[in-house]
Amino acid sequence: MRFIRIAVLLLVIGFGVYYLLDKSDFLTEKPNEYATGGLVQKDHKLESKEIPENRTAIPLEGDTYQWMNKTTNQLEDHFGEPVRKDPSAYGYEWWMYTNKQGQYIQFGIDHNKVKSVYALGNDLSLEPAKIGQQYEAVKDQLSFEREVTYNKELTSYTFRLSDEELQERPLVKVTDDIFLQLYFDTFTRELSAIRMLSADVLLLHRPYEIQYRGKLTDKPELSDEQWARIEEGAEQQIFHISNVLRNQHGKSDLSWDDSISEVAYLHSKDMAKNNYFSHYGQNGVGLKERLAAKDVFYQAAGENIAAQYPDALAAIHGWLNSEGHREALLNNDFTHLGVGVYQFYYTQNFLQK
Repeated sequence: MRFIRIAVLLLVIGFGVYYLLDKSDFLTEKPNEYATGGLVQKDHKLESKEIPENRTAIPLEGDTYQWMNKTTNQLEDHFGEPVRKDPSAYGYEWWMYTNKQGQYIQFGIDHNKVKSVYALGNDLSLEPAKIGQQYEAVKDQLSFEREVTYNKELTSYTFRLSDEELQERPLVKVTDDIFLQLYFDTFTRELSAIRMLSADVLLLHRPYEIQYRGKLTDKPELSDEQWARIEEGAEQQIFHISNVLRNQHGKSDLSWDDSISEVAYLHSKDMAKNNYFSHYGQNGVGLKERLAAKDVFYQAAGENIAAQYPDALAAIHGWLNSEGHREALLNNDFTHLGVGVYQFYYTQNFLQK
């Protein structure tokens, strides 16, 4: 059984005093990603056609959803060139659009078609839901189920959601092969973000326990060079989403810092290479020492870490829904952020300068 864990470390340095808050790791058991006897457990897009109205099981009227299966030419004609184009670990490419403050959208592109949409922020057309809407109101509109099924030819899948997953990220079947994940802030019980994705992509991500008959699609084999590009993109995604979330909660924007990012990356890599999960390296070195080794000066510092989430988007919502990590993410005293991602290990380092 693999465990997906998230943890937070907050340091305050002042007058030679070192305070450690929330030292113990926050541990959440998530399903693992291997298959035995037709059962796949793990932590936490579409075919090339538009959604026919007569096949829509859930009436989604918002303009944001209608981009599924649109072409990249249509996307560029409407939105222009994306801010970034980042590869994913699943074979499709992310196109990112953001005003760098109040709104953020990523489109997953495969074979020049939109196969996934992730969105959060202000003034998004997501009817019948809307960002900031209470959980019960969204549930009344969309109906959340503990088990969601998908059938394709001779293969059948059932996604099984735990009580925690039903509260944090319920799954809604929109059509025969289109699904909607809704990310809720469990502290305010408000909708934070949405992700629409095809069944094929959902089966690659495997964010829920799966019972299936047939076979599962293999994940892509990636080179070191491909991983490096994926990791760089994931770091920027976490940075931008962090600022949008802070904006939603009335907090100041954070500035990107390359030196902090390097510290965060080296810690993520060390955890992955040496198969451990902690704010402290196997030599006992913590964030304070890691920052000092790179001559990084600050008034206060904090750290969030996560592992084995399917991507950066899922990891940041995990942080948002954990009290200690949320405190660091939304701390108004921090001024700078560096993010380091190594494969499926994620580290955020915050500084007050």
